[in-house]
Amino acid sequence: MALIFGRERAAALLEGLPEHVVGRAQAHLAEFIALSSARRQARVSVEFGGRPDAAVRLRRVMEEAPEALRRALYQRLPAFHRGLFPEMRDTPLDVSAPAAVAPWAERLIREATR
Repeated sequence: MALIFGRERAAALLEGLPEHVVGRAQAHLAEFIALSSARRQARVSVEFGGRPDAAVRLRRVMEEAPEALRRALYQRLPAFHRGLFPEMRDTPLDVSAPAAVAPWAERLIREATR
């Protein structure tokens, strides 16, 4: 969390660590500092888990999405979230969807779940 909220002060937190773990901690810190802001935030959200209201947010996105986007969303959902939409279980793959729909769907899923 220090890397998200106080990146410039994160190295100071390593000063009190035992010697046998400092090297490893410094390597992790260097790796995180090299990431873009968006990647750092995504990494933290993955490490600390998803939103408690992710199911509600996903349902809202699916309700408001046009049909092509709804299919793309469903196809990209993790299996444990697909269970929220049993009515879409037999929905065929939409090969006619524009190429921009896939990244849009992936972004909406990330935003709804983190």
